[in-house]
Amino acid sequence: MSDFRRNCIEQKLLIGTFAAIPHPVAIEVTAAAGVDFLCIDWEHSQIGRERIEDLIRAADVHRVPAMVRVPGHAAEDIAAVLDAGAAGVLVPRVSTAEQARAAVKATRYPPLGTRGVGPGRAAAYGYRIPDYLAKANDELLLAIQVETAEGLANVAEIAAVDGIDLIFVGPGDLSVSIDAMGPAGTDRLDAAIRSITQTALSAGRAVGIFRPSSDDIGAWSEAGISFFMLASDTMFLGASLAAGVDAARAGRRGGGRK
Repeated sequence: MSDFRRNCIEQKLLIGTFAAIPHPVAIEVTAAAGVDFLCIDWEHSQIGRERIEDLIRAADVHRVPAMVRVPGHAAEDIAAVLDAGAAGVLVPRVSTAEQARAAVKATRYPPLGTRGVGPGRAAAYGYRIPDYLAKANDELLLAIQVETAEGLANVAEIAAVDGIDLIFVGPGDLSVSIDAMGPAGTDRLDAAIRSITQTALSAGRAVGIFRPSSDDIGAWSEAGISFFMLASDTMFLGASLAAGVDAARAGRRGGGRK
């Protein structure tokens, strides 16, 4: 089993971020910053399928696991990123146990699943297929995203599906789906997140969540969440630059030359 998947299953604290900038330089900078993993966001960014392999390769330079959030449930998309060498996948909008079982089948080779054998980068372009087949089912991380009212209602059945390593909470879409947007919906959203967390933990699944900042990581860690997707490279870039500009302007006002 890979260290990444083992640490996730054992619910060790893992801090990563979404990678949305479609360039290997951004991946290398992010990987060198000390994250435990990164998640290439194929769903909500301008990253194309043909670019994903280069981004995974860039993360490998720093030996940082790179998983990929695929754009949907299509088995061919899941297979494509795994063939490219991804350490795992994050499957969005999983709302039923049937969809969860389909995700398991798409990520595992027979007899556990239906993933097809191909000569991709993960298998050294066909030269090490037997070696890759022998370890892939045990090494790849499968995370499924619960982010709908239907998923919240079905979370017990979803969490019970064999082969799911991580239940990942998407607070943004969940808040929209359960009508809990904005300050007025905070308590309702928090209750939903805690319900998902407790149900998943009771089923022996690790739990992850997206957070736009680190402000409440401690509180959610105490609730049992161990896998944190902290903002994204684009969000960190914007926030850091804004802070630097503000500090420069404040310094000039505080005594610089007029």
